[in-house]
Amino acid sequence: MQSQKTNTGEQGLYAEHKKIYPREVSGYFTRLRMLSVVVLLGIYYLMPFARWDDRQALLFDLPARKFYIFGLTLWPQDFIYLAALLIMAGLSLFFFTALLGRVWCGYACPQTVWTEAYLWMERKIEGNRGRRMKLDKAPTSAAKIRTKALKHTVWIIFSLWTGFTFVGYFTPIYELGGRLFTGDLGPWETFWILFYSFATYGNAGFMREQVCKYMCPYARFQSAMFDSDTLIVAYHPERGEPRGSRRRGTDFEAQGLGACIDCNLCVQVCPTGIDIRDGLQYECIACSACIDACDEIMDKMSYPRGLIKYTTENAAEGKGQHILRPRVMVYATILLVLFGLLVSNLVLRIPLELDVIRDRNTLYRETRDGLIENVYTLKILNMDEQPHRYILRAEGVDGLKLVTDQEEIFVEASSVYEMVVRLQADEFNLEQRSVPVSFHLQATDANHLSIVEEARFLGPGKT
Repeated sequence: MQSQKTNTGEQGLYAEHKKIYPREVSGYFTRLRMLSVVVLLGIYYLMPFARWDDRQALLFDLPARKFYIFGLTLWPQDFIYLAALLIMAGLSLFFFTALLGRVWCGYACPQTVWTEAYLWMERKIEGNRGRRMKLDKAPTSAAKIRTKALKHTVWIIFSLWTGFTFVGYFTPIYELGGRLFTGDLGPWETFWILFYSFATYGNAGFMREQVCKYMCPYARFQSAMFDSDTLIVAYHPERGEPRGSRRRGTDFEAQGLGACIDCNLCVQVCPTGIDIRDGLQYECIACSACIDACDEIMDKMSYPRGLIKYTTENAAEGKGQHILRPRVMVYATILLVLFGLLVSNLVLRIPLELDVIRDRNTLYRETRDGLIENVYTLKILNMDEQPHRYILRAEGVDGLKLVTDQEEIFVEASSVYEMVVRLQADEFNLEQRSVPVSFHLQATDANHLSIVEEARFLGPGKT
């Protein structure tokens, strides 16, 4: 980053920011990127309204400490699954970066997706690149104020809808909408709607490429995941240089020129404002806008496409392209193993948990019948969406007796039931002062709902 001289002749620390006006471009990769934007924004804005079994299909209910993901209900006890998903997300980033470069940045990053949406609104209201630049340079007038006010009004409405949708993933969105219209929103819901709206408005409307250049850490450490076979957007100087303008149909080779006509369209369409002809740069988000712009010019000049294209360092040097290489295979293997473990654990997951807490106030006591008794508090967590009845039994000591006032235990759906039980055993059968026992809980209406929890039974033991 070059320093700029101030009026006093001193050197500034940062270069002055110059607003970038990305030119609109069309082409295969642009259509692919727009499809990605539409699909991802469609999922984001429509998913909270999807229903599943009379509830919101995707809901992270923090007060109730339950996460609903379609037909799956996860509890805090299932945090291991969230940890596995985060690990897989990180490894996926490494895998796709090693294989396809910064495809995440160019096509799926929220900053890219929302910036494209805000740019589309800006173009519809203010016009193309030339008109936007002219409007910003024009003196203040009623027409300019109206145009700018309309743009920012649309941006703010879209931002508020984005913030509302975000909170709708944590508070049922129909309930949230009703409370919004009645003015009954809670302070935290109001804060997060406004905060997320402001963040979207600022990042996508104003900061844009500055987020990618200065705030996002991914651009800084991506080089550690690149190798000579990683896919990058590259300009081919051996074909394009020396640059120079010319008329269509002229023999540019006879003039000592390369295929690049120095139109600068690749710079004008770049959302981060770089010149890809200067080589690979960390600011490049691999959005491929420069590829579409250059291919369009090559078509008009009747030149072969591919002056700027997706390639690899080895392919550009004629060394061939190697997709299946050690680091890619390692990432893919780890991802497949983690995915298999996650799916198998989710399939085999039993939505039932039993916590056993022995009464610590009294180690043990002797009953009128001469039996040794321990008292336990049981917490039965029914994580299923249906209520169930359970039968409880205990094992571990000969003649062990379970004393409870319920033959069957009824637990409502997605709820915790707490009860106190007593275990009684003959002192003669206690080999030690502390012996292991187990509680067996079995649902009477679902054979797969069964769990065993270990505990300790204390007594005087044999001397």
